[in-house]
Amino acid sequence: MAELTLLGAIWGGSFLLMRVAAPEFGPLALVEIRLVFGAMVLMPFVYRARHLLKGRWPTLFAIGMVNSAIPFLLFAWATAVAPAAISAIANSMTALFAAVFAGWMFGDRLGPRRTMGLVAGVAGVVVMAGVPMTGVPVGWAALAATMAALCYGLAGNLVRRHLAGLPPIALGGATLACSAIVLLPLAVWQWPDQTVSNAAWTSAILLGVLCTGVAYAFLFRLLDRIGATRTATVTYLVPLFGVAWAWFVLGEPLTPATTTAGLLILGGVALSQSRQPPPVVHKPP
Repeated sequence: MAELTLLGAIWGGSFLLMRVAAPEFGPLALVEIRLVFGAMVLMPFVYRARHLLKGRWPTLFAIGMVNSAIPFLLFAWATAVAPAAISAIANSMTALFAAVFAGWMFGDRLGPRRTMGLVAGVAGVVVMAGVPMTGVPVGWAALAATMAALCYGLAGNLVRRHLAGLPPIALGGATLACSAIVLLPLAVWQWPDQTVSNAAWTSAILLGVLCTGVAYAFLFRLLDRIGATRTATVTYLVPLFGVAWAWFVLGEPLTPATTTAGLLILGGVALSQSRQPPPVVHKPP
């Protein structure tokens, strides 16, 4: 429980760090820093599994764009223009999108509970996007963060289909490195002209080292020790910590719209992850 809570606190803090760094760096430069430092932390695992990854680099580059580059950019842009709590809450939709893509790609049964969970989650996003918070119209930011969650849900299933059986922590490092290579020219082109503050630099480096590299290592350690089902409970902790960090450090208010959207989305996630009743099988007499 202590490690799960710590992982939730680290990932929840990523939205706070993006909120501090994104306005000064811009999305492309910030994401490049995040990818480089995250990949550096995990590179020893990539090196150890290099013989297993041989011949799979085109797939790793493609999945890296869906799993890292695109969602990181969407979250960075969203946190630059809207409160960090918006992205933290929308991120919880990942579990719902993962279930939808699993049904589409593998024929996994969605079931009435997951369907109701998806409807509740979408309703939460609509509430969050449609109500201005602290005078900021957050519709586009909520949509961008939701699309990032959709990318995460798709990426997990792409890994399941094309890279099953490979060390997950090495895959994480490899996809981060691939994404960093792809975005490097754009990041150089969009590098900020003005001097970036120490607070923004510190936030960007912590985002890469702690919230990406170290968090990945924590995640796969937990998956190995307690299994995927128990580790999935971190889904409920990330938005709670994300909202709490934003309130405590940045003074972002907890509005009725934020609360309503959060309850709808987390309720939907709870429904989607609850155990489905077994199908009734009518055996012949």
